[in-house]
Amino acid sequence: MPGLLIANRGEVALRIIRTARDRGFHTVAVHDCDESDAFHVRAADEARLLPGRGAAAYLDIEQIVRAAHTSGCTMLHPGYGFASENPDLADACARTGITFVGPNSQTLRLFGDKAATRALAEEAGVPVLPATSGATGLPEALAFIDAQSGAPVMVKALGGGGGRGIRVVTRAADLDRALERCRSEALRGFGQADVYVERYLPRARHIEVQVLGDGVSEPIHLWDRECTIQRRHQKLIEIAPAPNLPDATRSALLQSALALARATAFRGACTFEFLVDADSPDLYYFIEGNPRLQVEHGVTEEITGVDLVAAQLALADGVSLTEQGLSQESIGGPRGIAVEARVTLEPAATASRQITQFDLPAGPGIRVETHGHTGMEATNDYDPLLAKIIVHRRDVGLADVLDHLEAQLSQVVVEGVPTNVALLRSVLADPGIRQGAVTTSFVDEHLLARAPAAEGTHAAELFAPSAGTVVAVAAESGQWVERGDPIAVLEAMKMEYEIIAPSAGRLGRVTVMVGDSVAEGATVATLATLDGTSEATTIAPPELPDPDEARADVADIKRRHEAGLDFARPDAITRRHDAGKRTARENLADLFDPSSFREYGPLLIAAQRRRRSLDDLEANTPADGLVAGFGRVNASGLGAEVPDVAALAYDYTVLAGTQGLQNHKKAERMFELARRRGSPVVIFAEGGGGRPGDTDNQAKATGMDLGTFVALGRLNGHVPTVGIASGRCFAGNAALLGACDVVIATRDANIGMGGPAMIEGGGLGVFAPEAIGPAPAQAANGVVDVLIDDEAAAVAVARKYIGYFQGSTRQWSCADQRRLRNAVPERRSRVFDIRALIHTLADDDSVLELREMFGQGMVTCLARVEGRSLGIVANDGRHRGGAIDSAGADKMARFLRLCDTYGLPILSLCDTPGFMVGPEAEETAMVRHVSRLFVTGPNLSVPLCAIIVRKSYGLGGQAMAGGSFRVPDAMLAWPTGELGAMGPEGAVRLGFRRELDAIDDPHEREQTFRSLLADYEAQGRATNAASVFEIDDVIDPADTRAWIVGTFDRAESRSAEGVRRYLDTW
Repeated sequence: MPGLLIANRGEVALRIIRTARDRGFHTVAVHDCDESDAFHVRAADEARLLPGRGAAAYLDIEQIVRAAHTSGCTMLHPGYGFASENPDLADACARTGITFVGPNSQTLRLFGDKAATRALAEEAGVPVLPATSGATGLPEALAFIDAQSGAPVMVKALGGGGGRGIRVVTRAADLDRALERCRSEALRGFGQADVYVERYLPRARHIEVQVLGDGVSEPIHLWDRECTIQRRHQKLIEIAPAPNLPDATRSALLQSALALARATAFRGACTFEFLVDADSPDLYYFIEGNPRLQVEHGVTEEITGVDLVAAQLALADGVSLTEQGLSQESIGGPRGIAVEARVTLEPAATASRQITQFDLPAGPGIRVETHGHTGMEATNDYDPLLAKIIVHRRDVGLADVLDHLEAQLSQVVVEGVPTNVALLRSVLADPGIRQGAVTTSFVDEHLLARAPAAEGTHAAELFAPSAGTVVAVAAESGQWVERGDPIAVLEAMKMEYEIIAPSAGRLGRVTVMVGDSVAEGATVATLATLDGTSEATTIAPPELPDPDEARADVADIKRRHEAGLDFARPDAITRRHDAGKRTARENLADLFDPSSFREYGPLLIAAQRRRRSLDDLEANTPADGLVAGFGRVNASGLGAEVPDVAALAYDYTVLAGTQGLQNHKKAERMFELARRRGSPVVIFAEGGGGRPGDTDNQAKATGMDLGTFVALGRLNGHVPTVGIASGRCFAGNAALLGACDVVIATRDANIGMGGPAMIEGGGLGVFAPEAIGPAPAQAANGVVDVLIDDEAAAVAVARKYIGYFQGSTRQWSCADQRRLRNAVPERRSRVFDIRALIHTLADDDSVLELREMFGQGMVTCLARVEGRSLGIVANDGRHRGGAIDSAGADKMARFLRLCDTYGLPILSLCDTPGFMVGPEAEETAMVRHVSRLFVTGPNLSVPLCAIIVRKSYGLGGQAMAGGSFRVPDAMLAWPTGELGAMGPEGAVRLGFRRELDAIDDPHEREQTFRSLLADYEAQGRATNAASVFEIDDVIDPADTRAWIVGTFDRAESRSAEGVRRYLDTW
């Protein structure tokens, strides 16, 4: 029985469990420490505790994926909300072999960026409202509102959804405040504060289209939904299909949604949302796509008969729409009308309340989705949705369905907590809904019409729109205010509600203070306005500050940052350049794409305040000797979005690049963030190790409880890591270097686990730094993977190495492949250059060899074929005839694990007489070393293509094929290929020793030997092996690239069984 983990809670978890059980899944629920007895936990076959409390527990991707893995689940359904649209969750599932029920991470990233989805819509010919592009600040927002000729605009969060982080702005003077509120709300709701500005459509209907796609065949729509009835941008009531919508507009919306799904090759369920001009319904605009299940999916299921959760599960499992029996024809037209009402908790002054009675309606044509029950503790920690009540009727009009829903709501009994049931009934009874005369502001406009009149003046009370806590009071009694000026701000349910003056006037009394808890409808202030022209018309709007003029606090921060830059430290930088070296910041500038570096911890100074003045530390220990941050690498050369890269550069101009108390904290923080973000890591490791001179933390005795090395170790197998050594790299700096996947070193580098002082202190002698671990020696012994001339070359190699794990390149070229036909000499005893063969076979300038000077009989390199990254292992016949020795076996095994860890397919080019044998070889522990290949090869989870270019004899030949000729996804040979259980000469002498020894005549014995040898060689020719299907084919060398591409495109990864790959440092 396959296992499905539901990474959610409440009614949506129950909904998914219901369908999953019907489909034969073993269901696993998750819960925080407060919900061990929740309904969704009881309903599942199994439950796992997530450490933590509240929403944070359900947002912890690492814990969720671990729960899925340890419970044996093969699939994970995210539901909606929480991490359902987080690409990091999809990536984490992919890395651990768990099927994510939803689109891939690239699609989630696209739809999570509203600026990117707007650009997609424009490319697809789908209309959008004018808007700013990307994250928007006040200057851009002011320019945009000016370009709209005074038309109102809407400030919106760039990510997230659910109506949070949205404000309508009608005048420029209110923009700054709206931007601030939206950023604050978005940061709390989604962890991302960026906003943009869009033209506001004041009279709009909110219509959305449900789409299913399998990523291959034509996507289908499941009709549309009316989501116009909202309160403060939060949906209250949904109707399917949308009523009173002209046929031409409906058709245009459906086709636009399909065009967007088609443009992204969408796989899964997606909702595309649009605004339709209520006054000109032929005008519509795309606003966003939600690549997940929607709260309101039930009304679509009712009018189509399609179980959307079942469709999601099947699509995730690779079942096409056709195989599910789903097509546009099978969907047909809408079957009746379905209307949903969302019953939600209303904000209250207390954080936790108990439901003392909970009764919901039931009956034919009524569908209820809820997790509520009598005795349940209702908290403010989660979304306030308590229940969804859906009424579905056929062969009746909308008014009858609305009447039926209102009647069902009258039977709802929820006591102990406030709900919106009364509001829902009031809205349903309004004639405007039945006439189809609703817009997105319909509810707000009808509920806020409260303004008692008096003679000569208009006296108005300003009410709290919701229960909540006062977080700001912006005006005082007696103050004159303009229309739109803020009076107070309330916070409730993670939303901020701004109470503004509805018109110009003078405040009578302000009845609240910061920190007060107020009930919904409570009076916050009174306002007296005058008839006719008032003094308000003579007051100019507040003057906006000059954006080019920095305040004193901003100027001080800029000065502090600049003090740590290279131009502010001319003496130290000159000494560095005189030594022939680049600075840490110069190396980072070369590594990262232009203008993409974001530094972390630039204001740190050494923890030596007890010894040195603050001015001295700021001037001479900037960033505490470690410049670190995130930036883009190779972004322009790749077709897909790639994660940022984390880089840490120890600054030798600051205390010799040593590791101090503060830079240890910074390094640990960077490693933890890199793990969280899936960012590759580059470490410029030059430095002298630990720094004993930091004195500020007297609570530490030894400092051996620091987490730097652990944090880097936990990145192993999680993200690619690169260490670069130039100059002196000793002790703790060398430990970080050696923990990286790949080590790059300049020829003048010295690398050692102890520097001169430590060696001398241990009584081991006195040595100059240059005598300790010179880089050429470390390359020969396998410590250094790539030995280069200088730091510029090291950075170039690092960028190239990272690129292999960032996806395929869009442009590539290669040599004339016909040259491969002569790459291997016809005479079997003549050596050839395997590296020249590899460079001809791979894309131009795409080969990077690792550990070239170590295990020289084995070649390991990364390369590309038709832009796709792969690993290549090959035997070099110029070294011991290509025999595999201990060093070569270690080298190959480690390289195979490197490729397997990061998902690179592997090409093996075999030309070996077998394993190295003899007394001298056995002294190197051959038995253990070469056997690593028989453990590593069979357990690869990536595709393997093996090609015998010349010799493949004995166990060594099998090892080059992953342990057996049946392991590779393609087992091929070139015409020069020859195979055998042993080398020909040895096999004949061993197998026919008695016959040969019986011949006395040496000449006759030699003739017989040659005859037997020829027979053996003929039997081992590649064509003969292919004729008995020991190999898959003998190919024209010029066709090799086509075979590689075809094999890797079609081969599926063998299951990693949910276990993260671990990469040994050796």
